[in-house]
Amino acid sequence: MGKLLVKLLEPTEGEIRFRFPDSPAGDGSDDPVDASTIRGRQLRAFRRQAQMIFQDPYESMNPRRTIYDTIAEPLAVQGIGHLIDRVDRVSEILTMVGLTPASSFLFRHPHELSGGQRQRVAIARALVIGPSFVVADEPTSMLDVSSRTGIMALMQDLAQRLGIAYLYITHDLAVARYMCDRIAVMYLGKIVELAETEELLRNPLHPYTRALLSAVPVPDPTHRRERPDILGDLTLPIDPPPRCRFYDRCPIATDFCRDNPHPPAEEKAPDHWVACYEV
Repeated sequence: MGKLLVKLLEPTEGEIRFRFPDSPAGDGSDDPVDASTIRGRQLRAFRRQAQMIFQDPYESMNPRRTIYDTIAEPLAVQGIGHLIDRVDRVSEILTMVGLTPASSFLFRHPHELSGGQRQRVAIARALVIGPSFVVADEPTSMLDVSSRTGIMALMQDLAQRLGIAYLYITHDLAVARYMCDRIAVMYLGKIVELAETEELLRNPLHPYTRALLSAVPVPDPTHRRERPDILGDLTLPIDPPPRCRFYDRCPIATDFCRDNPHPPAEEKAPDHWVACYEV
C-alpha cells in the first residue's frame, strides 16, 4: 500500500487522490488529482511532493555510495541547484536530522554508520527536496529501543517545522499512539476502522481492533487476562472471497456477513468509521 501511494508500484485499478501544495500545471488549482494516472512533468512534480522512508536502513542504501551521494541524488534528479548548492543543502539537512558536524558525515559510507544514524540519513534523503507527504514504513522497527525513541522524536519535530504529513505504518499500537493524530486499522488490505487516535484506543468498535488492543502487553508479571476474542489463523491473502476479509476469524460473524460483499465504512460515531455489518 505504501509503495502504491508513492507510485513505486503501479495500481491495477482504483484512484490515488493527491492534492498538490502548488498546482503542477501552474493554473492555481488546488483540486486533488488522481496520481495513479499522471505522467511526465506532473509525475516529476508528484515525486517531489511524495517520498518514502523505508523500514530497513541497512538495505535501503547503496553501500558503494557516500552519504552525500545518497542524499543529493533527489536534488540531481529534480534538477535542483548546482554542486555547491547541493553540498550546502545536504549539509543543512544532515544538521537538521542530528548528524553533526555534517562535514564529518558527507563522505562516509553506510557501513561506517550505526543503524540509528543510517535511518537519520534515510530521513534526510526523503526530506531533502521538501516533500509535503511522506510514507514511513515502520521506520523504527529495525532499531534498538534507545535509537527508536530518538527517531520518533526527530520525525515529530521535523513534521512540525517543515509542515509534513506522515502516513506512518506500524504494528506497534504504542508507537501509533505516540506518532499519529488518526489511526486506520487494516486487515488483509482493507481498512476496517478509522478514527482519531484517542477515540479509537478508548472506544474500539471493530472486533479486530478490540483483539489488537487486548493483545497489547501489560508491564505487570502478575497480571493474567483472557486470550484475545479472535478465531483461527490468519486468512490467506491470495484471491480472498468478496465477503468481509475478517469473516473467518470474527467472533460475531453471521450468515449475512458470509453472503454479502465486504462491508463499506460507516460513521458509527462522530468521525469514527467502521467497516462491519454487526457493529
